[in-house]
Order: sequence, then C-alpha cells, then structure tokens
Amino acid sequence: MTFNKKLILAIAAILALVVFVSGCADTNAGEDVETDVNTDSGSGEVTTITVSAAASLTEAFTELETAFEEENPDIDVNYNFAGSGTLRMQIEGGAPIDVFASASQSHMDILSNESLIVEESRKDFAANSVVLITPVDSELEITGAEDLLSDDVETISIGNPETAPVGKYTVEALEQAGLWDELQSKTLLADDVKQVLVYVERGEVGAGFVYSTDAATADSGTIEVKATIPTVTPISYPIAVVAGSEHETQAQTFVDFVTSEEGMTILQSYGFTA
Repeated sequence: MTFNKKLILAIAAILALVVFVSGCADTNAGEDVETDVNTDSGSGEVTTITVSAAASLTEAFTELETAFEEENPDIDVNYNFAGSGTLRMQIEGGAPIDVFASASQSHMDILSNESLIVEESRKDFAANSVVLITPVDSELEITGAEDLLSDDVETISIGNPETAPVGKYTVEALEQAGLWDELQSKTLLADDVKQVLVYVERGEVGAGFVYSTDAATADSGTIEVKATIPTVTPISYPIAVVAGSEHETQAQTFVDFVTSEEGMTILQSYGFTA
C-alpha cells in the first residue's frame, strides 16, 4: 500500500507539472507584453512574474493584480490558480514559479523543508473559514454536518484532501465530530474548492464544504450557507517567494504589496480576515 501511494503521488506530481503549462492565466492576456529578466525598473522593460495561488484566492487576487500593476507598471502578473497541493507539486517538479500563495501552512512547510522557498520572504497574510452549503432549491433538511448522515442525502462534495486544503480541513473537522467514517462513502472528491462550489451550484450533489469566501462569490440564488464548520487547524494563508526565481526582486515586491495595508483591504473586501 505504501508503494502504491508513493507511486500515485509521483504520477500526480508529473501530471501537475504538465497541467501547469496550460493552466497559467494572465488577466491581461489580450495585451502585448514584453518580458525581460532585467531587474532595473528604469529600463522601460516589463518583467512578467508567475504567481501560483490557491483557487480560493482567484477573485481577490484578480482585483489585487489591477491595483498592483497600476503601482508597478514595470511588472506584469501571470496567475496560476489551483489546489495548493497541486501547485506545490508543480514547484517541486521545477515549474518556473516566482511566488506561491497557499491556503494551508502544511504545503508551504513542505517546500520550506525542501529549501524551495526564500525563508525570509514568507508571511501569513489571510485567514478563512469552512462552511457547509446546499443548492438553494434543495428540499433536504440540512442545518448542520450531522444532518448529512440522513439516507436522503446521497452525495456530498469536498476538496481532495491530498491537493485541496479545504478538503483536509473538512475531513479533520468531520473526524473530530465523529462523522467521517459514515460520510466517507457519500463523498465526491473535487480538484479544488471552486469545483466543489460548481457541483453544489448545479445541484449535482446534496451538499458541499467550501470556504466562506467562495460561498460569497457564488452566483446569486444558486447556493445557501447552512452552517460554519469549526476546523481543527486554523485556516491560515502563507505567501513566499519561490527559491530560484529569476525575478526575485519583482516577486518580493508582489509579496510586499499583498501584505500591505492596501492589499489587506482588498482581501478583506472578499471576506478574508487578517
């Protein structure tokens, strides 16, 4: 069993690196941007940095990018959003990432232990919470996690605990409540928190566990928050410059902006807490 798990994780790491090639998203994709490794901001060249960020940061970081690039016109931000575990494996596989923003400390700790981040750049910048949601038109009587034990609830969705921190937080909470053993067979694993949200919005599952910030970004009239789930581990987001970045100065500038008062104001407007 140990060998199989290691083999699966190795294959997952390779796939994560392949996905990275097609998964990077630049919100300025329609613009012609000249990329240069020159760190001299007075050169007139624009340097592109790649920021790998947890999927739950998508909306907040997209707005943050606009403000950041207005203040730093010589730096273009290219985002790569996915589950934190997937992003971590891409970095371990050698993907050219400049900044990593994780939804959990554990994935950042792994990179730290492998000397894959610039230690002095690491900062905690946001916190979150997990909520239980259902489709807005659900006829199921659900007010808390214990109601999911009902035979009427056939399927629930959580993020894959191996790659999506929201899934790990959820499993820990359900284990502590003594519910996981019975609920595990009903579970549909999702790649990341955004996929969980989609499953619930479409009514493909009876309920799901997402971050409160993701529930807040759901399309109006699609989901309903039923309960906030106490987590065993506090949900804390760390950010750091990736070791070996060819644009370390610009990467650090981005980290500093995220953790600045302006960056925190944007994050808080999307429901994140300091």
